[in-house]
Amino acid sequence: MKQKLAFASLLIASTMLVSPEALAQVAAPTPPSVPAADPNTSAEPTQDETQDVEVSAPGFDADAGEEIVVLGRHIPDVVRATPQIVSVLSSEDIARTGEGDIAGALTRVSGMSVVGNGFVFVRGLGDRYSSSLLNGSPLPSPEPLRRTVPLDIFPTSIVGSALVQKTYSVNYPGEFGGGVINLTTLAVPKESFLQVGGSLAYDSATTNQFGYVYDGGRLDSLGYDTGERDVPDFIRAGGLTTNVFNSAQAAQLTNAETTLVLQNNNIPANWNGELSAGHSFDLGGVRLGLIASASLGNSFRTRDAIQQESDDAAGALRSDFRTVLTDNRITANGLIGLGAEFGEHRIRWTNLYIHDTLKQARMGTATVYNNNTADRVLQQNTNWFERQLIDTQLTGEFKFGDFSVDLRGSYANTKRNAPYERFFSYRFDSVRGAYVNSLNGLGESATVAFSELDENLWSGQADLSYRLPMFSTPVTVSAGYFYSDAQRTSTRLDFRYRSFDNGSIPSPASYLRPDYLLSIDSIMGACPNPTTVTAEAGCIRLFNLSNAQGAAQYDASLKINAGYAQIEGEIVKGVRATAGVRYEKGVEFVTTNSALFQGTQLDNGYWLPAATVTWNFATDMQLRAHASKTIARPQFRELAPQVYRDFESDRLFFGNPQLIDSKLLNFEGRYEWFFGRNQRFTAAGFY
Repeated sequence: MKQKLAFASLLIASTMLVSPEALAQVAAPTPPSVPAADPNTSAEPTQDETQDVEVSAPGFDADAGEEIVVLGRHIPDVVRATPQIVSVLSSEDIARTGEGDIAGALTRVSGMSVVGNGFVFVRGLGDRYSSSLLNGSPLPSPEPLRRTVPLDIFPTSIVGSALVQKTYSVNYPGEFGGGVINLTTLAVPKESFLQVGGSLAYDSATTNQFGYVYDGGRLDSLGYDTGERDVPDFIRAGGLTTNVFNSAQAAQLTNAETTLVLQNNNIPANWNGELSAGHSFDLGGVRLGLIASASLGNSFRTRDAIQQESDDAAGALRSDFRTVLTDNRITANGLIGLGAEFGEHRIRWTNLYIHDTLKQARMGTATVYNNNTADRVLQQNTNWFERQLIDTQLTGEFKFGDFSVDLRGSYANTKRNAPYERFFSYRFDSVRGAYVNSLNGLGESATVAFSELDENLWSGQADLSYRLPMFSTPVTVSAGYFYSDAQRTSTRLDFRYRSFDNGSIPSPASYLRPDYLLSIDSIMGACPNPTTVTAEAGCIRLFNLSNAQGAAQYDASLKINAGYAQIEGEIVKGVRATAGVRYEKGVEFVTTNSALFQGTQLDNGYWLPAATVTWNFATDMQLRAHASKTIARPQFRELAPQVYRDFESDRLFFGNPQLIDSKLLNFEGRYEWFFGRNQRFTAAGFY
């Protein structure tokens, strides 16, 4: 159970923030006289007051519903505008939820769920079948081992709308499973604003409770390393080729700051501070706008877990650990957007920065484990996962009467650095009543790993649409082209501490705590070494295991070229349909530095048709039917034969180069009854 206490929340609204033009006093026009109603005349249902919803998505036309005649006053305009199964939260809807971020607001949409730290899934289908777009362009995750982005980084004050489309249409990428979430940032704010907020949260399972921490660096509380975890030059130079590093080199690694786990009986409270602002003004015939937001948060979570493993058909346990781990998550986010509106045209330039760090300390103990000698074993981990996303995108939406052109381009860079992933395993010596680690590998070991991942994503899209004027009912044809190019390099270097002769280090050094065990004195003199060669001197060395459990390095690429054509219109009165086809070709490959762990290549092209029909058969009631074919490609991490640690599940995973693309057939039927303003009843089946 968590209790959240508001620490500070301040909304500043002042005439100082308003353009001078907006201060001019204009007399309200005199309302026209209203003729008396004829009691013998029945009034037709009128449309409720509409909301101007700002949506920036591929091929989306917010004006498409204006010429559509529907039965009922309560069907929202955005639902009128497309036959697809969509849910849209306007800025007004988002404000009414009272949530501070868009992830919380989306939980009010049926079929949406938030998992972990702000990851939003559609239809509950998980990370593999959900995707996110920002202003219609791909939004990569700051965690390159996932597909989705944590949406709790977007404050509601800068979001113009959140569109959730649960049925596939060919103007979206072919990798479509449960649905897609498209966030639209404000291009030009309707009015200037400045909002400052903060929170202090108490977690009854963690705050002021028992947990584990370790020192790290001076700015760990802000999520940035100050050099304590820099990878030594000798590892960068020889990590892929050198089998053993000598004692003098092993002694250069940062020690106590990354090895000594401390017990903390009063884990701090969680806090967060954020600021968002927006301003708009006129320059000639152009309306210009600026939005900006920044936030910084620090939170703790302690978990008490039972971790069991079995490789026996009868279910006999191979290991049975009781583990306590404390996660310290620090996030720093920023967004700056510039927008311009002139006539029916709109341009926006959006820049996003996300820095998400997880600092983890972990202790686990067991009497059932590999190489069990019936003695209790104690295992310790310290981890630092630093992830960063920099994304910039330019969008232009131009409308020339019945002809519309949308242009999008974006670049994103994601990084994931995990230096000094340290692991220690001690065995309890019942004779001496103390834990021992002789580094012999039999329940007694010490390892360290360094991993780095860097990925660049370029994407571009052009969408053209034309409303055919020769038909009595509105018919729109559209076509588009999409291109993306993702390039990734990932390196993981694993090392084990052993004595120079691969034996056991003697006591008393083997009974020392981790920072003393790997101190300079222990590394150089814990055991006698008769060599007279200076470079060979010392007791403890660093043995390279990087290619033993997978490829130490891999390069990956995914290039996609796609084109589509689509037609949308009213077939007969009350029946609308959208039908189209997309051809998408993807070339994906993974290459490794290992002769044992090979990569793979997937080169496939697909025709992906989709059709949706909506029948407005009664007042405020609709039936929808949908069918489509989509795909799901394996992610780089799923294909690459490299070990990686998922800090959420606290488990190690390994990719499988034998995976291939999945082909999906999707069908859905839905009944909708809009029985009141902002009220609906829905019954649906999805296959």
